[in-house]
Amino acid sequence: MDGTLLVFAVPAFAVLMLVEWIAYRRDPDRPGNERSGRDTVGNVTTFALGRLAKPLLQYVVPFSAVVVAAELTPLHLSPASWWVWIVGLVVTDFCYYWAHRADHRVRLLWTSHSVHHSSTYFNLSTAIRLPWLHPVAAMLRGFAWVPAALIGLPAWMIFLLESIGLVYQFPIHTQRIGTLPRPVEFLFNTPAHHRVHHGSNQPYIDKNYGGILIVWDRMFGSFAAETEPIRYGLTKNIGTDNPLRVNYHELAGLLRDVRGARTWRGRLGYVFGPPGWTEHIGSRDGEAAPEPVAVR
Repeated sequence: MDGTLLVFAVPAFAVLMLVEWIAYRRDPDRPGNERSGRDTVGNVTTFALGRLAKPLLQYVVPFSAVVVAAELTPLHLSPASWWVWIVGLVVTDFCYYWAHRADHRVRLLWTSHSVHHSSTYFNLSTAIRLPWLHPVAAMLRGFAWVPAALIGLPAWMIFLLESIGLVYQFPIHTQRIGTLPRPVEFLFNTPAHHRVHHGSNQPYIDKNYGGILIVWDRMFGSFAAETEPIRYGLTKNIGTDNPLRVNYHELAGLLRDVRGARTWRGRLGYVFGPPGWTEHIGSRDGEAAPEPVAVR
């Protein structure tokens, strides 16, 4: 996240989580007030460790495909024009949709993104349950924003707009807001849509990848409405709030599977296939796969 935005965002996040906690204390039986103290502490600790570890990424992953593409492209859009910001926001959000979809469909990327989905609760603290020090996944994921650079958006602008999209998603991690007016629900990612995204039961698995806009999901067949009770977490939960295990449990599972594979097809499948892929039966979307695979 952009450093300047972070200065303002973190205190705001803390205030909103405090307000949510007070509301829970006053009315613990209200739907949407479900909270585990250990889970919240685990979320906050995971986020804090990520902030401490983030500077190391610039040494581990000094290469940015977006920066290279922005330097090589013959096209250059000026941030001085207001319409460039509108185009940039839409384009970077479109890139985010495909990056997020890949997070769920490529197991190497899922080793990082599964951290965010591993909480069995859904509240504002879940929003900051983010991975740290997954350099290979971070580098590959960055390629999703190369098209934004190739059309002429400056690299710094892409990173800033990406951060704005992440800040937007913080307050939609809540069960306290039902549905918003229909035009808003049709165009934008909302708490109702994002609750679906965090569901680990059908018909919610691998749905609603949008960041700011939900129209991408409607266009590309990954949209689902909130129609029945949602079970949060993974299809096979990890049963721990230890930040180290939360952050690396799926990567450890991937390495075990690759080590146990008998063919190169199997090894590559465990790395680049979808979560739940096995050497013998391939992908099984929507079903819990045999150990040790953790599936959405």
